[in-house]
Amino acid sequence: MTIKTSVSPISPVMATYSRFPITLVKGKGSYVWDDQGKKYLDFTSGIATCNLGHVPDVVKEKLEEQLQNLWHCSNLYNIPNQQELAALLTANSCGDKVFFCNSGAEANEAAIKLARRYAQKVKGTDSFGVITFQQSFHGRTLATLSATGQEKIQQGFAPLVKGFSYLPFNDIEALDQLKRLQPAAILLELVQGEGGVIPANPEWVKKIAEICEEKDILLMVDEIQTGIGRTGTLFAYEQYGIQPDVISVAKGLGSGFPIGAIIAKEKAAKAFEPGTHGSTFGGNPLATAAGVATVTHILESNLLNQVNETSVYLDEQLNKFKEKYAFIKEIRGKGLLKGVVVEINALEIVQKAHEHQLLILTAGPNVLRILPPLTASKEEMNEFTKALEKTFQSIEKGE
Repeated sequence: MTIKTSVSPISPVMATYSRFPITLVKGKGSYVWDDQGKKYLDFTSGIATCNLGHVPDVVKEKLEEQLQNLWHCSNLYNIPNQQELAALLTANSCGDKVFFCNSGAEANEAAIKLARRYAQKVKGTDSFGVITFQQSFHGRTLATLSATGQEKIQQGFAPLVKGFSYLPFNDIEALDQLKRLQPAAILLELVQGEGGVIPANPEWVKKIAEICEEKDILLMVDEIQTGIGRTGTLFAYEQYGIQPDVISVAKGLGSGFPIGAIIAKEKAAKAFEPGTHGSTFGGNPLATAAGVATVTHILESNLLNQVNETSVYLDEQLNKFKEKYAFIKEIRGKGLLKGVVVEINALEIVQKAHEHQLLILTAGPNVLRILPPLTASKEEMNEFTKALEKTFQSIEKGE
């Protein structure tokens, strides 16, 4: 049989991404290489996914071991790595039970389903509403884009899934509406990543938690981008003095291997029973092997302390740029999730950075998003600041 391949110069891959003209073929630590052998310092971390850098040895070894044994079976059987990873996540969070899936969007889908079922089957109400916040981002499935508080994400997908309402982010007075809306749950990010790298105000978060406790509303925290060490603690909620009922995680959980999860308190978790939710590939032996290795390394090493030290150093360097370049208006973020607010097109800066062998991201039209690997050394931070300064100098000169 002859295998047919396309000879068309047009890619057969759907055009759902605006891709840069870079083809990456190799990665190690904080660096990636393209198909021409050009080396880049990667301060995107696969959009907060490769928290231990590219191809970390501790994860590679665990995956190689698992590859020799079992790739997939199904959730009809017990999976040891799944049990071990769930134990790690619950022992180091306020949660009691874990559901595994394949991505952040799937994790938030599971959280939304859990909230509805909790309200209807545990509380015995007909409530199904979920409150989210303007400029939030929770995924691109039909339900999670409906939960997302950005019209540009929702355009062309009407009718949206009903049941979602959006309040202003960081607005304490607007929380009075919660008592009127009586939702099943509140879903929020503690740092809005895609929405502009905007940290939540601690007093605002505390008020939300108080209302949720008073009204028996599930408090669900989307830690897809902030979780697994990104902000200097294993989960960002630890820095806010709250205990969410549900935590959604993905991205950094598998060091680049596809995996997602929700971690729930027992009171919420009991809403899911056999047959109420599932995922064919969720928590399979390979994915959970990567998760076990990743989380174990973060917990057993000095990495979280390093993140906090590196974050302070990075803030200092970025604020020096703010003083030097008039087009930089603000530095914000938490841990190693940094936003640089500029008054020019952020995408132009990202593209110019490529010329200086540096990869960074945007978070909206006027925000640069900087996501170093948690393992980035001070030397690599210095390399980053030198490349970014060259980029800013080129922009200032109009090159």
